[in-house]
Amino acid sequence: MSHSALPAIVTGASGFVGRRVLARAGRGAVALSLGATDWRERVERASLGGACVYHLAARVHDQGATEADFERDNVEKTVAIAEAAARAGAHRLVFLSSIKVNGEETLDRPFRPSDPPAPRDAYARSKHRAEEALRELSGRTGLGVTIIRSPLVVGPGAGGNLRALLRLAATPLPLPFGSLRNRRTLIGVDDLAALLLACGNAPAVAGRTFLAGHPDAVSTPRLLHAIRSAWGRSDRLFPMSAAALEALAAPVLAREKMQRLTRSLEVDVSETLRALAWMPSESVGHAASRMAIAYRDGAAS
Repeated sequence: MSHSALPAIVTGASGFVGRRVLARAGRGAVALSLGATDWRERVERASLGGACVYHLAARVHDQGATEADFERDNVEKTVAIAEAAARAGAHRLVFLSSIKVNGEETLDRPFRPSDPPAPRDAYARSKHRAEEALRELSGRTGLGVTIIRSPLVVGPGAGGNLRALLRLAATPLPLPFGSLRNRRTLIGVDDLAALLLACGNAPAVAGRTFLAGHPDAVSTPRLLHAIRSAWGRSDRLFPMSAAALEALAAPVLAREKMQRLTRSLEVDVSETLRALAWMPSESVGHAASRMAIAYRDGAAS
């Protein structure tokens, strides 16, 4: 278990990633809830002086949410906790953002930190606005801010798109993904927690934006192989082109969901590896296998 060298304040500590960060951050780590109606008062009461604040709380998988909902939860709350941290003299704020700020798909090369943002949905736009607000606040107050843009996070208890993929893989049916050669960067949940803590403790990373991910991008067939083989089952994949799969999904308004299975979203993590002396300790396949077993056994973590 790794430990933070600084007092740690973790928002979103009950979430998928936050639980791991809180557990690894050491005995003095404190969870700060932003979900209650009195969240502003909780932020003002928190002992942020000299601490590293890991801001992980966010509205993510919420199809019924409006742009205003994402603005409140992902921008307004981020600014409030950063302002409080600056006033209190916090050491640093580490902000968990999303690779969706870069865009939804890669074509000829992986995303890099220097690429212009291209957020497409309300969630990604709110994360981009939060990043911009943090940069402005950092320049104005001197608060050290480090931003991590994460891709899809794999591990026991994963929700959202990965939970949907697990449900699909759990059916006895053969699946039409056998010919896909897409490349998607993912990261294991424990490796992401370790990366966030590395950002809190490393010198000379304030003001920087890093992309998270395992250097080995995987295809949809590889991911399904890891899941079904963890259950002792064969892949049962047959070939169908990406274009045909997307066309079949369009009439039921699921084209974008299908594109997450057929298209690539690859991340260049070389700068992250160099700057932080960090390396994922778990392959995506192993993290996916643990996720599949936990799903089968009904475990949440």
